[in-house]
Amino acid sequence: MTNETDQSEYQPRPMIDLLVSILIPSLILMKLSSDEKLGATNALILALAFPICWGIYELKTHKHRNYIALLGVFSVLLTGGIGLLKLDSQWLAVKEAAVPSVIGIGLLVAHKLGYPVIRKFLLNPKVFNIERIETELKSRNNWQKFERRLDNANYLFAGTFAFSAVMNYLLAKWIVKSDSGTTAFNEELGRMTLLSYPVIAIPSMIMTLCIIYFLWRTIRTLTGLTLEEIMITEDNPE
Repeated sequence: MTNETDQSEYQPRPMIDLLVSILIPSLILMKLSSDEKLGATNALILALAFPICWGIYELKTHKHRNYIALLGVFSVLLTGGIGLLKLDSQWLAVKEAAVPSVIGIGLLVAHKLGYPVIRKFLLNPKVFNIERIETELKSRNNWQKFERRLDNANYLFAGTFAFSAVMNYLLAKWIVKSDSGTTAFNEELGRMTLLSYPVIAIPSMIMTLCIIYFLWRTIRTLTGLTLEEIMITEDNPE
């Protein structure tokens, strides 16, 4: 019962995510990697410990998000492996592109198998009055048209991960040029991590918001409902 309550009351904490996964690791890598301080290896281990511990905490606390948290932990471990094993730095660019690529491909495969992620991810029944929307769509014979536009939204959503994959690869190739396992590699990795938020994460969020707006316009056009009628509110319960 406690787990169900905790999961249903889960609220995103973007500022904590930003602090633990990006800002603190970046500062450690850029400021503490010299031999006079922690050294390249110890700084890398300390920097990676923050997102790994946070991801494990998310895994244990919010099990309904386990795939996302697990993928995040796996991604950080790959980064650590490249640095600690002193692999060619080009593998960092490959890894940076591979993670969002896997997510995007997974979205397309799930869609083809009849599990459109966009429906669960964006059409949240706690936000949208799904029952009323479906009733209006069917009464106006617009259900099939809505399904086609939902398909388009799913492709657009997968496209945001394609964008992330390309930008991750280009950013890694542009910034990280030193041999892994060195102080210079750590500092470049820190800069890359810091820049990934304004260069990749923010544009991706904007694209996702545009997709949500596209869905809202689609629902409003095909159902004839107003925003107040579409959304779940205290005055308009499901």
